[in-house]
Amino acid sequence: MLYYLFEYINKVFNPPGFDIFRFLTVRSALAAITGLFLSMYFGPKIIKMLQKHQIGEKIKDVGPQSHKIKAGTPTMGGIIIITSVVIPVLLWGDLMSIYIVVLLVGTLGLFGVGFLDDYLKVVKKYPKGLIARYKLLGQFFVGLFVGSVIYFSPQFADVNSLTTLPFFKDLNFDFSYLYIPMVIFIITATSNAVNLSDGLDGLAMGLIIIAMLALAIIAYVTGNSIYSDYLNILYMPGSGELTVFIAALIGAGLGFLWFNFYPAQVFMGDTGSLALGGALGIISILIKKELLLPVLGGVFFMETVSVIIQTTYFKYTKKKYGEGRRVFKMAPIHHHFEMKGWLEPKIVVRFYIIAIILAIVSLTSFKVR
Repeated sequence: MLYYLFEYINKVFNPPGFDIFRFLTVRSALAAITGLFLSMYFGPKIIKMLQKHQIGEKIKDVGPQSHKIKAGTPTMGGIIIITSVVIPVLLWGDLMSIYIVVLLVGTLGLFGVGFLDDYLKVVKKYPKGLIARYKLLGQFFVGLFVGSVIYFSPQFADVNSLTTLPFFKDLNFDFSYLYIPMVIFIITATSNAVNLSDGLDGLAMGLIIIAMLALAIIAYVTGNSIYSDYLNILYMPGSGELTVFIAALIGAGLGFLWFNFYPAQVFMGDTGSLALGGALGIISILIKKELLLPVLGGVFFMETVSVIIQTTYFKYTKKKYGEGRRVFKMAPIHHHFEMKGWLEPKIVVRFYIIAIILAIVSLTSFKVR
């Protein structure tokens, strides 16, 4: 909204200095600062509200014993994050951009699914919260919306079902009629992957910030005809506007991490993890970098695979030997290291380091093409 206001003032009155607000880099920086300020401002207030209404985390008996002390810590902190992202985007983003509209609607849709899950679990005391099939249904409809807009919109007509193959020069893959199912799968997978990773103080939020820093660079160059031509990647006119949303998320995430790092004063809950994971997937889809996700989001991928391996092997051995056996001491894999005696901050920082390396590899993939 301020973007349009300043654009109008610059066009009508042409005051000196006002033309800087049309630059994407300036608006992205302002969105990041605004997001950081809002999360630092709203954080303590929302945490007190959650404490007042006794909206606290319930620790499962099957989890690490060290987590027992976390029982009652306020959850649903995703409200802080999403509020601190949406407001800066509304202020500094181009709301006529199809990229911003799709990303906002998709993120808010998954935020609603996560909020309902947390509400039923924490407030209404339903043991499992939102039934799994209804959660999947919500993710399905968000994916269907995003996939349909991209596939049928005239703005994406030339590239609607294409995606860039990482590490290969001038090589794209066409999903054709399988494009919308692929989008549904990716959004469901990324939202659930971040949800699985949200098990240690500051882990999921820090990993998202690292991935988003890389995505901000990728989105910017994808929307720039000169850079995209130089790097031999698909040029997506207008996709640079996504950097405003990403910058707002990075700023809001840093503010939230102030309260979420060990020892956490608040957890994001499904309210935050589903929305953030969905945003990660949607941005990658919008800039046609879906196949880069296993590298860029490698830690999330590792967490998800560890759960799949654990459950599959347990079921297989139980059927074959009559007793289930495990590959890891506990899954997701961050709990495995906890059970081995690693301190929580040590695991989180080491996972951050892995994520930073993978982000660098992801960015390098464009040059080695």
